[in-house]
Amino acid sequence: MLRDAAHAAAGAQQYPAGALYVVATPIGNLADLSLRAIEVLSRADAVACEDRRVSGALLRHLGLHKPLVLADQHHERAGAQAVLERLAAGERVALVTDAGTPALSDPGARLVGAVAEAGHRVVPVPGPSAALAALSVAGPAGDGFRFVGFLPAQGAARQAAVQRLADDRSAAILFEAPHRVTALADALAERCGSRRLTVVREATKQFEQVLTLPVSEWPAWLAADADRRRGEFVLVLHADPAPSASPEVAGLDTTLRILLADLSVRQSAQIAARLHGVPRDAAYARALALRDREGRPQAPATAPDDPGRAEGPAAPGADS
Repeated sequence: MLRDAAHAAAGAQQYPAGALYVVATPIGNLADLSLRAIEVLSRADAVACEDRRVSGALLRHLGLHKPLVLADQHHERAGAQAVLERLAAGERVALVTDAGTPALSDPGARLVGAVAEAGHRVVPVPGPSAALAALSVAGPAGDGFRFVGFLPAQGAARQAAVQRLADDRSAAILFEAPHRVTALADALAERCGSRRLTVVREATKQFEQVLTLPVSEWPAWLAADADRRRGEFVLVLHADPAPSASPEVAGLDTTLRILLADLSVRQSAQIAARLHGVPRDAAYARALALRDREGRPQAPATAPDDPGRAEGPAAPGADS
């Protein structure tokens, strides 16, 4: 019945032979598979996939049995060669990944490039996308966005990627695994605490959670319940609004640069916030960004017997 409905809805479209069909598959809820995707999978002579077990289960659910060509990140070159041979013979090949749209933080980009370079047609079959699903429930996140996907797993490359997120004022969409989400929350809170974040956990699945909160509050939210640290995460880091052009805040960066030459980040932010009438956590985040981006040294700690000048462990928004 499902395949009949798919054929009735999508069967009239042209499905050229010798073409690669890039098919989006569900990211958690099987009901999100489109009728057109079912029709393409029914017509395909073979399916290039990330994991034979996952894609095989999907095909069996649809009552389909197709040759599976492994095209994961370790076999993408060999998979591409096998797909090219099939396309040259006039076959239709569907490209899928375990979940979502191929080539977005998943294998497939090299295969698509090889097919296009060889002169074969590539046909998109749009559908589920974790990135766009999260963006759609984030509300106003900015005028544009940058897709980041997964950050490097560790080391200097990961730190640099987090800093790029902090320095870029535009919205960003990223993914994170459960065993690294706490560390990411801490890193973002340190560098982007004044911005907002939409967190989508277990998108489209039974225990899906969606919330938007200040980045500075995300670590505490995760720590409050161990279940909140389970599952896959899609995150929308909202854009950092440009400072107002009003006279009160137009010179915020100039003030901070002068203060940072002699004072700590915390002290500079406190003074600049008062002078320009901006929230203290926003001034603190801007001072951090200026210090890190311009390579300004941290001001030396003051003597411990001067409590009014001590840096202390207080949060940037805490009262002095």
